[in-house]
Amino acid sequence: MSEQQTVLLRRGEVHSPADPFATAMVVERGQVAWVGSEGAADAFADGVDEVVDLDGALVTPAFTDAHVHTTATGLALTGLDLSGAPSLAAALDLVRDFATARPDDRVLLGHGWDAARWPDGRPPARAELDEATGGRPLYLSRIDVHSAVVTTALLDMTAVGHADGPLTADAHHAVRATALASVSAAQRAEAQRAALAHAASLGIGTVHECAGPEISSEEDFTGLLRLADDEPGPRVVGYWAEQDVDKARELGAVGAAGDLFVDGALGSHTACLHEPYADADHTGIAYLDADAVAAHVTACTEAGLQAGFHAIGDAAVTAVVEGVRAAAEKLGLARVRAARHRVEHAELLTPEAVAAFAELGLTASVQPAFDALWGGEEGMYARRLGRERARRLNPFAALLRAGVPLAFGSDSPVTPLDPWGTVRAAAFHHTPDHRVSVRAAFTAHTRGGWRAIGRDDAGVLVPGAPADYAVWRTDELVVQAPDDRVARWSTDPRSGTPGLPDLTPGRDLPVCLRTVVGGRTVFVRPGE
Repeated sequence: MSEQQTVLLRRGEVHSPADPFATAMVVERGQVAWVGSEGAADAFADGVDEVVDLDGALVTPAFTDAHVHTTATGLALTGLDLSGAPSLAAALDLVRDFATARPDDRVLLGHGWDAARWPDGRPPARAELDEATGGRPLYLSRIDVHSAVVTTALLDMTAVGHADGPLTADAHHAVRATALASVSAAQRAEAQRAALAHAASLGIGTVHECAGPEISSEEDFTGLLRLADDEPGPRVVGYWAEQDVDKARELGAVGAAGDLFVDGALGSHTACLHEPYADADHTGIAYLDADAVAAHVTACTEAGLQAGFHAIGDAAVTAVVEGVRAAAEKLGLARVRAARHRVEHAELLTPEAVAAFAELGLTASVQPAFDALWGGEEGMYARRLGRERARRLNPFAALLRAGVPLAFGSDSPVTPLDPWGTVRAAAFHHTPDHRVSVRAAFTAHTRGGWRAIGRDDAGVLVPGAPADYAVWRTDELVVQAPDDRVARWSTDPRSGTPGLPDLTPGRDLPVCLRTVVGGRTVFVRPGE
């Protein structure tokens, strides 16, 4: 299907607020032209270029993943992925096999180890990695990408010394830059294509690339934007996390935002907290203070760009709130709110911080899979913070009740691209008070991502919206309320609320059959 064709889709289920019982849709010139019933579809059949028989399949807006590291995702898909390693010994075996299979790589790259999930409870030692690689340079990022273990040979290529144990902060940024500099332009493009193709196969129509000088190179960022413009695939919206606003604009970013670090991550003990960690005698690392946040928000607002910050711990979130409020006092609240500045992750929030997000018009770009992976009474969060404090993490319901815009993402490769799994994770949060309805979670992962970039007319299948949609094979549709706090009227068929797949844990997730972006097909499942 080309974006210039007129296409009629019929005999399915179309998820649209324009008609909650729609079974058909017309796409014309890259936009949704009509949504309605099967009977009315007959009037369009003779005037279109193609008729698609959905055979009962579900059509939804394509997902938007609001936080992705595309090249790193592709490298994890095509390279050494340790996220499934059940133990330290198994991880070392994978490293050894990978090194043997890649004799020509100047630097070996891997990702995804998580010692908190291993019986040994410790990361690989440098001597163990030296042995497994035969003394070659190796960079292995922890699952949260805020620390890494490396070999002696890679340390010899940098100026950070020969410290043992995981590297964090500036030392980590230095070895990562050295390691990623070994990736050729051709390897980067291969990884980017792999990541975008995988996203399309999951019904993802747009990704927000969260790049920056401490994450990837300028060449990586601009190359990705060119590739996305030149080749069919998901849309890529680029953020460049640097305090140099002119640089972000020069590189084609929509914001000097994304992973502009105010702190680090809980797993690496680098998220910045008001009170010390339960399993460490410090409060993490603060990279930016409220004054720096205020200066950046002011500069971005005046330049007409989005500002945005990575903030996970409560002290980091406090610094963001204080900084944005100071900018609003200088520029005017309405002007700051209109800019739709963002906070990535926003995990540990006080009630006062939630209220401030609503007051200041901040979008919370959040990752429900973090709770699915690390939440619960025995999870990593509870070990790092203690159970009581860990229960406060990722309060999606409180954010929605306060009127804070939510945009869902994966932070891939930290957690995998998995949109329906993300919706499930939000609806079945480990902490019941933080759960939201499947409908609200779905909206945050579709329309929410568009709203986060200032577009209120997309991410929904109504006439005039971009024809970004996915076709799914799934079981019967329901209006699902994980608990009694969701209004009962919405689950009554008489309410006319469009249904969605049953995402109860243990049930199979929908399978993507086709993904369309701007009227152009970018994925078709083989055999369909």
